[in-house]
Amino acid sequence: MPFSRITPVERASKSGATIIKDDFAFRQLGATLENIDIGSAIVRLIIKQCHTNCHGFCHGGVIFTLADATFGFACNSYNLKAVGQNCTITYISPVREKDILISNAKEIKKFGRSGIYDVTIKNQNEDLVAIFRGHSRQVGDRLFEEQTK
Repeated sequence: MPFSRITPVERASKSGATIIKDDFAFRQLGATLENIDIGSAIVRLIIKQCHTNCHGFCHGGVIFTLADATFGFACNSYNLKAVGQNCTITYISPVREKDILISNAKEIKKFGRSGIYDVTIKNQNEDLVAIFRGHSRQVGDRLFEEQTK
């Protein structure tokens, strides 16, 4: 059986770079991937006026998109294409313009072609803003070709 020439951490990093290159929605969001490892990811977003709703708070859809993107980095970190099968979010506290959100995804369980990931979103004061749970499903190919030994 051929072995890959890259380490699991290198694989996660290259998976993240591939996602950023190919994910227009993530790039439009204005977030940055701060860290990625096997089964985990951290994404940062500074809330701008374009992220706010009619009440002056960050739109819930923006927070969901941030959590979903972080989940996507984590569940695709194995270089196996995965998508969200089911996702839920609980909003805990409001977010305002200029707040900095840190979204942290961690793998809870990977089994067969499925996985469960929890994402916490906190603001710059470490206040919990939202909790997201995503169920992933692998859908086939790899994000990029790996050289083997």
